[in-house]
Amino acid sequence: MTVRAEADGVRVVVCSGEFDLDTAGLLVDACDIGPVPAGLLVVDVRQVAFGDSSFLNALIRLRNTRPLALQGPLPKQLHRMMEMTGALPLFDIRDTTEQVG
Repeated sequence: MTVRAEADGVRVVVCSGEFDLDTAGLLVDACDIGPVPAGLLVVDVRQVAFGDSSFLNALIRLRNTRPLALQGPLPKQLHRMMEMTGALPLFDIRDTTEQVG
């Protein structure tokens, strides 16, 4: 996981790999580094190979505590889980393919 700060108080956390009950807490820990909260937290989930309900729960908890956007496109498995649970509309999803040009 990579954390970087950008202009205007934006914090970007890049997630990659698999997130389950044992690793979802790493996301929350990474988002809480430094002054809390950031102006905007962007969680880049494009490289998430797998995320279970623990990962989704961590994203929802983060969303409930600060302005949050997901950087997409969402991986198929994560999109499907969010769609099936009704969580998809909760998130501002910034699809990089839509921002180009």
